[in-house]
Amino acid sequence: MVVALEQPKIKTCPIVKWAGGKRQLMFDLLDNMPKSYNRYFEPFIGGGALFFELQPQNAYISDRNEELINLYSTLREKVCELIEDLNKHENSREYFLKIRNIDRSKEYKKLSNIQRASRFIYLNKTCFNGLYRVNSQGHFNVPFGNYKNPKIIDTNNLIHCSGLLQKTQIEHADFSEILHNVQKGDFVYFDPPYVPLNQTSNFTSYTIDGFDKDMQFKLRDVCDELDLRGAKFMLSNSDTKLVNELYANYEIKKVFASRAINANGRSRGKIAEILVKNY
Repeated sequence: MVVALEQPKIKTCPIVKWAGGKRQLMFDLLDNMPKSYNRYFEPFIGGGALFFELQPQNAYISDRNEELINLYSTLREKVCELIEDLNKHENSREYFLKIRNIDRSKEYKKLSNIQRASRFIYLNKTCFNGLYRVNSQGHFNVPFGNYKNPKIIDTNNLIHCSGLLQKTQIEHADFSEILHNVQKGDFVYFDPPYVPLNQTSNFTSYTIDGFDKDMQFKLRDVCDELDLRGAKFMLSNSDTKLVNELYANYEIKKVFASRAINANGRSRGKIAEILVKNY
């Protein structure tokens, strides 16, 4: 009798750095995952640290950031062309500003999906702190990072991630749209823009419209609906009075993460965050 051995997973890593990324909290996330579930959903995909760690075989990912979703869709469908376009980029301030400022001109609308995805990765790898931030006009406005040798192209990881995304439904959509797809036994991981710890820490500029307090209430309502349907969810957010009150009916666990959005490295330290789950 011949026994078929299960092939080991090829490791995949996030393609872009994302504010509030979850790689450093991976142990806590994995430790709090449900033991079993059907389909995997992540409607605030961002850098997708948990998604790329789990490598789900039947997943749904979405985000309101159109450029980010274009990146994932292009990577799934045209990875070779994307890698080819990435090879043209230069690591210099002058070139960075030229590419960054394209979205302020008519030329931007002429870019192909491949060129837009390539620009997205390039800016993420070379801008300050890997931030994605746009102003009120939707223009990318993060300064040059001045890194000596940023890894703009990771060919093997891009190819492996493209393979994973072949099995993934990718949507440019509001988080509430998952309610059209989630069924009993499915699992949803929410990693929304966090409730700010204070008035100076509000950072929701991933899209023009941001993510305000009303959206936090809307998110809680979506979680309540998922619970009623018999779906499982886990949610990350800041350890604030508002968040604890919103999810008082669910299990809340405190975790700690180092956050590096602050430009002053000395003020970066362990910050309490919470995980909410209904199982």
